[in-house]
Amino acid sequence: MSMISLDAQALYGELLRGVRSLLRPDLSLVGVWSGGAWLAERLHADLGLTGQHGVISSSLHRDDFSARGLASTKDATHLPFAIDGRHILLVDDVLHTGRTTRAVINELYDFGRPASVQLAVLVDRGGRQMPIEPGFAAARLALPEGQRLSLDRDGDGRFIFTLA
Repeated sequence: MSMISLDAQALYGELLRGVRSLLRPDLSLVGVWSGGAWLAERLHADLGLTGQHGVISSSLHRDDFSARGLASTKDATHLPFAIDGRHILLVDDVLHTGRTTRAVINELYDFGRPASVQLAVLVDRGGRQMPIEPGFAAARLALPEGQRLSLDRDGDGRFIFTLA
């Protein structure tokens, strides 16, 4: 695995600015496990939001079990608020095919019917297989089909990217 020169911390600053423009009084942040959950946690704190943010997993609604297998229960969904009628901002690290986002939306609807769902991502790498677009992307990046871009944290909690 190698580091990519893309500055995840600087992109987080852009994401913070973009999410700030999407905020409304009745909006709740929900981070997609795992990178999106880290981002939502930090955004929630940096924006000084009240209440709690949620975490959502795509594992139960994935369409690629044969390739990925079933994820462990440690990444289970945790939504500490009612979903019905709530405006939700999904936060994810990397948007690629749209399949994870589709699975997460299916999971979200298992908990209720939100008033609206928006998506904010750190990096949109294109290659969509589903009709899903972010309301905000801090960066757009083209990568070869076989490469995987992942958000991670270093020992000090700073965001970094790895490329595999």
